[in-house]
Amino acid sequence: MVQFEARTSTKAGRVVVALAGECDLAARDQLVAALREALDAGSTVTVDLSGLSFLDSSGIHELVSAHRTATRNGGALHVTGASGVVAQVLDLTGVAGLLRP
Repeated sequence: MVQFEARTSTKAGRVVVALAGECDLAARDQLVAALREALDAGSTVTVDLSGLSFLDSSGIHELVSAHRTATRNGGALHVTGASGVVAQVLDLTGVAGLLRP
C-alpha cells in the first residue's frame, strides 16, 4: 500500500483532494502542500478520505487549519468518505461534525 498520497483534481467546479495511505506526521508537509494548493485553486474544497487507512493528530490539525482558512476566506472545506479507524478518529475528536458537508 502507498505510504501517503494526495491527488488534487477539479470536478464540477469543486476542488477535490483525494488522500490515500497513512496520514501521519511523516506525511504532514505533503498534506499541507496539497491543501494549500487546493485552497488557492477554489473556494470550495472537498477532501476525499476514502483511500485513507490511518489519520493521526497532525492530520486532524491540518484539516482543521485548512477548514479555518477556507472559512475565513469565504469558502468551505469538507471531508467525505471516511471509514473505519479514520471515521472513528474524526468522531472521537469531534472534528467529524465540523468538517461534514
